[in-house]
Amino acid sequence: MDYLVDERGLSPASLRHYRHHLDRFEAYLAQIGVRKVSELSPAILSAFIVERSRVGLARSTVRDSAGVLRVFLRYAHREGAVASDLSGAVEWPQLYRLSDIPRSISWEDVNRVLGAVDRRTAAGRRDYAILLLLVTYGLRGREVAALTLDDIDWKRERLAVPERKAGHSTAFPLSTVVGEALLDYLRHGRPASPDRHLFFRAAAPRRPIGAAAVSSRARHYLLKAGVEVPRPGSHTLRHSAVQRLVDADFDLKTIGDFIGHRSARSTEVYAKVAVEALREVALGDGEAVLG
Repeated sequence: MDYLVDERGLSPASLRHYRHHLDRFEAYLAQIGVRKVSELSPAILSAFIVERSRVGLARSTVRDSAGVLRVFLRYAHREGAVASDLSGAVEWPQLYRLSDIPRSISWEDVNRVLGAVDRRTAAGRRDYAILLLLVTYGLRGREVAALTLDDIDWKRERLAVPERKAGHSTAFPLSTVVGEALLDYLRHGRPASPDRHLFFRAAAPRRPIGAAAVSSRARHYLLKAGVEVPRPGSHTLRHSAVQRLVDADFDLKTIGDFIGHRSARSTEVYAKVAVEALREVALGDGEAVLG
């Protein structure tokens, strides 16, 4: 970790990413009885990547795991922990830009998800506010988890989202619906705490929630509402927010700025397919639609 910070200059979020994948690698080595880094071989590394692919992970996640492993192996060789640089033995799955259909859902389904929340409870008030933030502003799970009381400017009716992935901050007009949901949670759901984070666990220990919890709550309500989507989670609602902007004919640069993308190329995934037209092709006279 010191190497990643001092020489590669990685952020705390990136360090957590590396630690997550290396913990999985360490667990796999313990499972197969490998106790020293010096015992690693191309066969072991290949078997690990195959194992990661078999557990149902997305190809992008397997590729991330392989990338982290390559960095670790180059470092291990530099430090003399392994005799040769084994990073070249780690193969990763090929990914192609725009190869998957976006994970957005219709606005009717969004309303079904919101309607599945029991807003009479403290947890429900919190979750309702979280879902609205995801689908209104297209925030990432970690951006929601990082919000603090200081990010809400009630007087000017603005919501600040600091330290976005692209390295900048964004300020949004505070939607009336979102503002009312936040007030409801703050008055009747959020525990008293000197910690300035906005969202807390509903049960003990009362500490701020993390990005995984945000995604978990989104997944819970998507499943509860009976909405079928690949890999349900917070990104489903983020994609839905962006798809609504695409459908309203906003340009990709504007959309990218709105959701915190550094490059318009990152936003292309949301506009790559005319889903409604494809539905008509499947259900009726495809030639008329495509013509």
